[in-house]
Amino acid sequence: MKSVTARLALLVTVGIAATAASAQDGPRVVAVNYPIQYFAERLLGEAGDVVFPVPADVDPSFWRPGISDISLVQGADLILLNGAGFATWVDRVSLPRSRTVVTGAALEGELIVTESITHSHGDGGEHSHEGLATYTWLDPSLASVQAEAIAGALSTRGLAAEEDVAERLASLQAELESFDEVTRDALSPLNGASVIATHPRYHYFERRYGLSITSLEWEAGAMPSEDELADLAEAVADTGAQILIWEAAPPAEAVEAVSALGLQSVVFPPLAHAPAEGSIFESLTASVTALAAAAQGAGN
Repeated sequence: MKSVTARLALLVTVGIAATAASAQDGPRVVAVNYPIQYFAERLLGEAGDVVFPVPADVDPSFWRPGISDISLVQGADLILLNGAGFATWVDRVSLPRSRTVVTGAALEGELIVTESITHSHGDGGEHSHEGLATYTWLDPSLASVQAEAIAGALSTRGLAAEEDVAERLASLQAELESFDEVTRDALSPLNGASVIATHPRYHYFERRYGLSITSLEWEAGAMPSEDELADLAEAVADTGAQILIWEAAPPAEAVEAVSALGLQSVVFPPLAHAPAEGSIFESLTASVTALAAAAQGAGN
């Protein structure tokens, strides 16, 4: 466990050192989620600026851009979409095809079909989780393919020097590969084990690391209702799960309530938005470390 934790910590240090600052001048790139923004910033370096325009309190999957937001996106030198149905607004806004790239276009054969569940999130309106799982970046091997697509888009459009982009891509992909290997080792005790998550965000992570995740439909960071806790108790009885993954940090009383059901709580932000502190690698490292510790505590 100490060896795995040390390797994860090393990856975080490398990621901090490699992150480049955005430039004040140069091309502007728009991304539809934080991971794409992060990858684009790493690959573009100081040659330009990468913008992720979704407010921090709005789910990027169901954001409704205003007129000024649409103007910002349409005026960008490059628009980076995720694919897999992420960001429903892109189907309602006219985007310049020559400057729009679907970073997950090459992942068609890897995408996961999901069940249809209709509900609502805050002011995002009623919507359905249906068709395809969208959080592709939670599988580092898929994230690497998306990073490669971003690199190709930057180079072919002359937004950054091809040699520089290629060097940065190699560094980023090596970091993703190393993170993947360390995560496999860290989560090997959980292989095949049942886990419950408060929201259906983790399909690609589940498949990559051999987990069995039962997803609920809880509001992120909110205290679950009595009915929701009853559903959780039923899921625990059905699956034998001993770990509950929270999409966002819950109230203390929520942790106490699920602890009474024999569950250890792990906060695992799925990172459509940037973490409160640090980079994508820091946040994922913290989540994996917490999952590994929970698995050890559960005796898996």
